[in-house]
Amino acid sequence: MFNLKRTDVKENHIEVTTVKTADSLIIELNNHSKGILEKYKDVHFEHNKVLPVITTQKVNDYLKELGELAGIDEPVRETYYKGNRRIDEVTPKYALLSTHAGRRTFICNALSLGIPAQVVMKWTGHSDYKAMKPYIDIADDIKANAMSKFDQL
Repeated sequence: MFNLKRTDVKENHIEVTTVKTADSLIIELNNHSKGILEKYKDVHFEHNKVLPVITTQKVNDYLKELGELAGIDEPVRETYYKGNRRIDEVTPKYALLSTHAGRRTFICNALSLGIPAQVVMKWTGHSDYKAMKPYIDIADDIKANAMSKFDQL
């Protein structure tokens, strides 16, 4: 997440520097993001911020709460290992919602919309293709499943 300052927001994009890698990113704005910025344009936040700032943990808590209220409760099986012992846990999907899940969803949706991986990488700050490969594989599966819908005609 970014703590955007008013100086980061330009007419059609935002300019930010990532905390993790200190990379400079230019992220174009769409009508949805412009609408959010418009909503808060006359609100003055501390330290010249553009949007209200809360901790990532609090955002994640709210996402889980909203997911539960929305009924996103189908069971999800997670398998992991402690040493050589296999552990299977079943968790309601809402308990897995987080800002990182939102980031992964954004990437998968962008790729499935046909936006080139190189463009998505520029938006997300991924520096190598290897890190994007799992997302590309998911998008390819979505596209293959979508094409198979024509078989039903």
